[in-house]
Amino acid sequence: MILGKSPQWKPEQKVIKRKKMQTKTIKVNDKMQKKYIYFLTESEGKNFHPDFKPELTPKEMLELGIFGGKYMTDCRAEFPREWFKKAKLSSEKHDERLNFFGINASQSLSIWRKKGWIHPDDPRGWFQWYCRYFMGRRHEDDERQIKRWKAIRRHIVQIKNNCQQGDWSCRKRQRQAVLHWAYDSRKI
Repeated sequence: MILGKSPQWKPEQKVIKRKKMQTKTIKVNDKMQKKYIYFLTESEGKNFHPDFKPELTPKEMLELGIFGGKYMTDCRAEFPREWFKKAKLSSEKHDERLNFFGINASQSLSIWRKKGWIHPDDPRGWFQWYCRYFMGRRHEDDERQIKRWKAIRRHIVQIKNNCQQGDWSCRKRQRQAVLHWAYDSRKI
């Protein structure tokens, strides 16, 4: 009898395969955008830029109450139904009572346009960009939007420097604004 390896023996191998994302096409036709098409090239909620670490998902933000409930009322078909099951929305008008902190912390879309903050592919602004990014779209405007998101940290510093941790009555407008940018201001 010869000792050794049999010809059929092979060392155990672990094969780790990354699922390849199938590119998905999204077609948009709503009040603010007609015949716009974009592609999802990443899995939902995955493979974010290393500098972009939002604390809240779009679904969580909608459930907490943002933008007076008016932001996503006519474009639900574009996004997962699950996002809207518990969303605080108002089809009539902006209602600050729907915001988590019960206060208006929004600037009008006309001001955003005037300041050049709106990219033509995302006519509703930053949150629309974030929703699409979260879904898996990657876009030429990503770097600029991530820089804008990072700049909101100055408001977090102001809240921390002027409020007791957990005192939600302190700087409510600023806390609500921070919430609009996917930072969880309830934890500050």
